Amino acid sequence: MQHTHTPETAPQTAFESRYASSPAEVQGMNTAQLRRQFLIQDLFVPNQFRWTLSFFDRYLTGGILPIDGSCPLVAPEQLKAAYFLERRELGVINVGGPGRIIADGTMYDLGYKEALYLGKGTRVVEFSSMDDQAPARFYLNSTPAHQTYPSRKIARADANQLNLGSVDTANERTINQMLINQVLPTCQLQMGMTELKTGSVWNTMPAHVHDRRMEVYFYFEVPEGQAVCHLMGEPQETRHIWVHNEEAVISPNWSIHAGAGTSNYTFIWGMAGENLDYGDMDFCAINELR
Repeated sequence: MQHTHTPETAPQTAFESRYASSPAEVQGMNTAQLRRQFLIQDLFVPNQFRWTLSFFDRYLTGGILPIDGSCPLVAPEQLKAAYFLERRELGVINVGGPGRIIADGTMYDLGYKEALYLGKGTRVVEFSSMDDQAPARFYLNSTPAHQTYPSRKIARADANQLNLGSVDTANERTINQMLINQVLPTCQLQMGMTELKTGSVWNTMPAHVHDRRMEVYFYFEVPEGQAVCHLMGEPQETRHIWVHNEEAVISPNWSIHAGAGTSNYTFIWGMAGENLDYGDMDFCAINELR
């Protein structure tokens, strides 16, 4: 039986801030420092919103795993807002079992790998699972917004699909552009999902940077016992972070963001910044990476 948590039983909210860092700082970081600054872990805890705020474009990365009823979205104290989407927009992609989101009285049912955009000004948002034995896992990205756009569900069939790469270069993949301005209007948030084919392991090659927006990668469908080596840093001063299933990595606007897995996998990319042109990138030649 579904029920809504009362204020006394409302899901806890975990909130962490990550300050922006410069290339000079990152050059001096060891492995533990890199992971502490850029890696986001433990996104799915039963009935608890998990938020990490990056001061790069004030990007929020989060997750909610609703188990026993409806989990209302509340504004963390750090946002200084009357309600979560008072001055923000929100993107959601379900990476678990069937789930339901009710936003200001409108019901949206999200299956596996389906997305939802919620615009600025949406006051009451509740998350729930259709089956507590196979709960939804809602991956959340949120950015500041200064314009209200309509909320909308994006099913897999609604996405703009690009088939890129090849077996020869081990990066045959399908890019599902979901919450981007070619599909629906947003203020600055853009999200999509890249699925690597069997036998392909490389993502985002050739590597690139885009000075006018930052990015967060969330890796999932990483098989048990496997991992992804995520590459970051300036093109001639790269670093790496080993990422496991359902973990995310913050990518500053000055950093490349690429990776290779010990098997194929899927990842969700989310971006924010002043530029909404997905194709506006500064590419780095593969043989010039250091």
